Amino acid sequence: MTDTIIMSGGNIQDDFALGFLKKRIQKGGRESLRLVAADKGMEWFMHNRGFIPDLAVGDFDSLSEEGKAYMNSLKNLEIVRLKPEKDDSDTQSAVNHMIDAGAREILIFGATGTRLDHVMANLGLLSMGKDKGVRIAIADQWNYITLVNSGTVLKREKQFGKYVSFFTVGGDVEGLTLTGFKYPLKGYHLTVADSGLTVSNEIMEDTAEIFYDRGELLMIMSRD
Repeated sequence: MTDTIIMSGGNIQDDFALGFLKKRIQKGGRESLRLVAADKGMEWFMHNRGFIPDLAVGDFDSLSEEGKAYMNSLKNLEIVRLKPEKDDSDTQSAVNHMIDAGAREILIFGATGTRLDHVMANLGLLSMGKDKGVRIAIADQWNYITLVNSGTVLKREKQFGKYVSFFTVGGDVEGLTLTGFKYPLKGYHLTVADSGLTVSNEIMEDTAEIFYDRGELLMIMSRD
């Protein structure tokens, strides 16, 4: 179960994020969830005051004056102020802080948007999390993005969207087997050049399974 949600400064569709948060809190309780604002992500909380962040991380150079005033008005908020000259993005710093605090599963909203350089940097967080034994996912109203381990089982009734696509990360994926999908594979050696082969697959059975022998496999669940 997701134990940490980070609101970053990119695209966040309110109805989608609010719906997810409400379901997560109904399932596990507010006390089991840490809400984090990464810099400009504080403005999401400012406009959705039914949810109060536990932590704010950033140099806050992109946060509006109104957002700063709101942040400073929160009495029990933990604030980690970063220097503007830093190697990590605010989102990465927030992720690192929560991993150090013991987070095991992190979901990031606002990690997609018009800045493709930021999107690419945020995708790199998925591999960083895996190396540290932490599952990280990125979500917006159209996509759910994460790395998947071999042996992952997907349930059609719980899938994010109609389409499921797979991509290699940092090298080939060897022995890729997909069962329960419209387009199955058996022991396939997936390379970057094969990316069109594994785009827009669909789950056709109650469950679908993913197996591979070696590599890192990125999964994107999408809906139109």
